[in-house]
Amino acid sequence: MAMSELVYGLLFTSMVAVILAGFVCSTAGVYVVRMNLTALGFTMSHAAFAGAAFAIWRGFNPTVGALIFAVATALILGPVAEKARLKADVMLGFLFSLLMAMGFMFLNFAPGEAASSVALSIIWGSIFTVSAADALALAVLATVVVLFTVGFHKEIMATLFNRKLAESTGVHTRAIYYSVLFLTGLAVAFSLELVGGLLVFALIINPASTAYQFSNDMKQIIWMSPIIGIVTSMVGFVISWVTDLPTGSTIIIVSAITLAVAIAISPKRKRGGLKGAIPQAAVQ
Repeated sequence: MAMSELVYGLLFTSMVAVILAGFVCSTAGVYVVRMNLTALGFTMSHAAFAGAAFAIWRGFNPTVGALIFAVATALILGPVAEKARLKADVMLGFLFSLLMAMGFMFLNFAPGEAASSVALSIIWGSIFTVSAADALALAVLATVVVLFTVGFHKEIMATLFNRKLAESTGVHTRAIYYSVLFLTGLAVAFSLELVGGLLVFALIINPASTAYQFSNDMKQIIWMSPIIGIVTSMVGFVISWVTDLPTGSTIIIVSAITLAVAIAISPKRKRGGLKGAIPQAAVQ
């Protein structure tokens, strides 16, 4: 009976974490995709991986390490990327490879831990390392994301529509830009053990990109993306639980298949080809 209660407790905690991770990542993804920040976010996900690996090596909570590295990278990359302009891709490519190498180097420094479930979970994700504290952190972040979206709705919409025009009307677009980076960093860090450092950013990109296939209305996309993120995350979670496959990999495969189907049947594809399926901010 005690064992059964333990299993059901783990299952419930994991399900809550999956739902919340799907929500926060896919909501952040709406802004990331629209503002053409995919390269920045991809780099942050590997910064979180390096931070978690560093934490395992030094013997403290991997989520804390992921949080420190991801947020620090977001705060550094924001102003640097704005100043770098055309050199941003080169800078991001450099940081991506460096952070990935650092992550595996840190794991190598801790040979006794490198094959443990904790180490594997930061690479591929695992429901068995998700705690009630992780679910609570995701719940707090989900609340912050909702408050940010509702409280700064007009400013966000203006920034997503046209950043220069928004600035001319008095909107502090830089604050919105940095807030998106910061929230994305938090989403990556708190979802790391569930989805895995090598895959977590796909949970941000795929649901938002799927939503963009069916609408140009940002109000619709903002609620469509979280729904898609939650549903695909739950489907992947159930499949991984039943088949004993890695949770993160299964969730991402489900979300990728969903995106592929959306692209195939997208009304935008029929009307205007691939350009119609790409957010305008990404082609400006």
